[in-house]
Amino acid sequence: MQIRDERDEDAAAISRVTAAAFANAPHSSGTEARIVAALRQAGALTISLAAVSDDASIVGHVAFSPVQIDRAAGRWYGLGPVSVVPDMQRQGIGGALIREGLARLAALNADGCVLLGDPSYYSRFGFVSDPALTYGGAPSPYFQRLVLKGEPPKGDVSYHPAFDVA
Repeated sequence: MQIRDERDEDAAAISRVTAAAFANAPHSSGTEARIVAALRQAGALTISLAAVSDDASIVGHVAFSPVQIDRAAGRWYGLGPVSVVPDMQRQGIGGALIREGLARLAALNADGCVLLGDPSYYSRFGFVSDPALTYGGAPSPYFQRLVLKGEPPKGDVSYHPAFDVA
């Protein structure tokens, strides 16, 4: 498997992978593929990586996009969605995509990354829940942050408007 930057011709395959990955997920909004497409269309995919199998099929994808904290732009990013085709989940592909994406964020001199997800999964990458950092105005154990440099932020996080697709 190879991890590489998304290419223009990958959009349809990434959409299929994302839709399949979230099709039976209990926490899914059903909009994950549309979110990625909207981020792409808005030019808001800071990092968009594809996992490609030996037969050149896209089997995974991860997106990182800018977030604002207390409505101020900064060097913080949101991780997600991260998707792996169902028959290849639990083989380390998602973790490899996340690690590569975080390394690229660090190379961009990012201050950190936030996400909404399962703490038991994302803690392996160093993400922690921080009640000083909220999403939707309320703290949540599922909303987590990873500081890459500097001090942990405080305030309410807002994602790119692409996340508001219905």
